[in-house]
Amino acid sequence: MFRHLMLCATFCTATLVQIVASPASAKDAYIPIIVPLTGFLSLEGTAQRNGAVQALENTPEGVSATYEVLDTATSPEQAVTALHRALDRGEPVAAAASIFGTQMLAMLPVAKRAGLPLVTVSGTAKLTELNNPYIFRFFPGDAVVKVAHANYAVRELGAKRPALLYQTTAYGQSGRVHLARRLREMGTPLVYEEALAPSVKDMLPALTKLKAAAPDVILLHLHSAPTALAIRQARASGLDLPVVAGSAMHQPSTAKLLEAAHLKGVCAESASSPVSESVAKIAAFTREFRERFATDPDAFAMAQYDGINMVLAALADGASSAQEVRNWLAGHTFEGLAMTYKSDGKGNMAHDAVIICYDGETLVPTVVKRYHNVDGVL
Repeated sequence: MFRHLMLCATFCTATLVQIVASPASAKDAYIPIIVPLTGFLSLEGTAQRNGAVQALENTPEGVSATYEVLDTATSPEQAVTALHRALDRGEPVAAAASIFGTQMLAMLPVAKRAGLPLVTVSGTAKLTELNNPYIFRFFPGDAVVKVAHANYAVRELGAKRPALLYQTTAYGQSGRVHLARRLREMGTPLVYEEALAPSVKDMLPALTKLKAAAPDVILLHLHSAPTALAIRQARASGLDLPVVAGSAMHQPSTAKLLEAAHLKGVCAESASSPVSESVAKIAAFTREFRERFATDPDAFAMAQYDGINMVLAALADGASSAQEVRNWLAGHTFEGLAMTYKSDGKGNMAHDAVIICYDGETLVPTVVKRYHNVDGVL
């Protein structure tokens, strides 16, 4: 049974939902969802929210949970305010936390002081390098996915002169560092690179300079809308080089910003691609997701779903406080839909990556390469 209450804040609308199990066996748990629903990360944040909600509305037998959804928009201050609001509202055992690395960096000290596990899908590498025991990342970080990104461009496509456009955000800078390092290790350093603000709408100047460097592949590490914009403007300008993009390009919502023909020769790294899989459990997840939210799931949604399900598994196994949930997450291995999750001791839970490619005829990509246990944790 579900009970819906609407709560208003100065900067967002929050929905509080209570999932009720039988009174005799219920283990009440408050798990807020603190993610960006407006601004340039709204597509990614909405996917996070939907994945978390689907998990929380299918709790294990004997586990009861309440949740509310808080919009962090795009500023660190709003994310911290939302986190404080959740902490003031009750005693959360964990929180689904923003995909935006800049916001996560601001939220982490607050979570550490409060002893609250943050379950995130942010790829920003620095998040798990701060000796904070309350970060749990369920999307492969840049140390994993950028290995796949570089390896595919060089070893599968045969690139010798890669060029890179990346975002000026913490996410973009983190990806750039790991991608450039891996490319140097393979003897194929970048011939051109440029950082772009998420607000940039005219990418032709950057694409013109990129073209002048005579690359043989374009690498992108941009957020969703800028990724689509870069590809559209590259194709419109006659730049038909192969593209290997960051995880934003695997999203169905990003693909829908483009025509199928624009995507010919476009690939991307990701943790998974639910719409590309026929495995029964993933197909069932995708079907329920479409019915519930009237949209396709992406890897961010499935990773957040897996992360919250691991929290629920901790509760089902007897954890009843934030510290007990934190200890359970740190010490257990969990079989999720996307992959097997296990902490490396720093909170990096995801260790696999995939490469998806589009054929130019459909908006649904194909998984063309899988990279398992990239960092050797499993």
